[in-house]
Amino acid sequence: MSPVGPHGETIIDYSVYDALRAGFDRLVCVIRRDMEPSLRLAMVRMESQIPVEYAFQELDSLPQGFRCPPNRHKPWGTAHAVLMAEGLVHEPFAVVNADDFYGRESFRLLAQHLQSRSLDGAMVGFALRNTLSKFGGVSRGICKVGWNGLLQGVTELTCIEKHGAAARYSNAAGQIHSLTGDEIVSMNMWGFPPAIFSFLREEMIVFLKKYEDDEKVEFFLPTVVNTLVASNQIQCKVLCTHDPWFGVTYPQDRPAVVENIRYLIAGGEYPESLW
Repeated sequence: MSPVGPHGETIIDYSVYDALRAGFDRLVCVIRRDMEPSLRLAMVRMESQIPVEYAFQELDSLPQGFRCPPNRHKPWGTAHAVLMAEGLVHEPFAVVNADDFYGRESFRLLAQHLQSRSLDGAMVGFALRNTLSKFGGVSRGICKVGWNGLLQGVTELTCIEKHGAAARYSNAAGQIHSLTGDEIVSMNMWGFPPAIFSFLREEMIVFLKKYEDDEKVEFFLPTVVNTLVASNQIQCKVLCTHDPWFGVTYPQDRPAVVENIRYLIAGGEYPESLW
């Protein structure tokens, strides 16, 4: 909810603006219920442009027969969050993080895929060097892409940092490994047909049978996609974008996000005031 635009716009304002330009026509926000009053207030300015609905990710919103551990306070993760929107979403849809700036081309690529009514999923892939922070290491899902443009798997690497024009990371043993910076990474920007919900429900049950009493483990969307791709239950196209990704991994990143948005405004990519 932190403002980054010249008239108080948040990152989600720019995402919605880009989504509208690409042809999306409805917004579903998956939130904690205690966030609803403040978020509804922030959404007033865009509700005249796009219908906005809300789904709530609650700790006890679990398949029948499962319970939330009494001491769990952490949300169940991004795959669970998407599953919470099932009752509101009945058409091909995109998934984005509300605090990530993805860029105009990214939404255009995803919209074109969804408008084709393909039964495949899709992931927008970013060049690693366009997703790093100046202020410390980050975790990124490094994607393996087949000759046919289909996702073969995502490997999560931690402690990735800039290293000249390239990048490097350290593994659990503290060993340093080099990366080119050209690697394709997932920033949790996905497109799915509505059939994905049945897979999410099934995988959630598998996950809970294994981790129901764990108070911290999360049900992550990339992990589910990895499982479904590896078992040939779905195919997922990788849509590579040239857009840079902006986000606030560290507090020091925020001024850079503000500066990048001002640069895009000066270049005519966005109006001075979005709404």
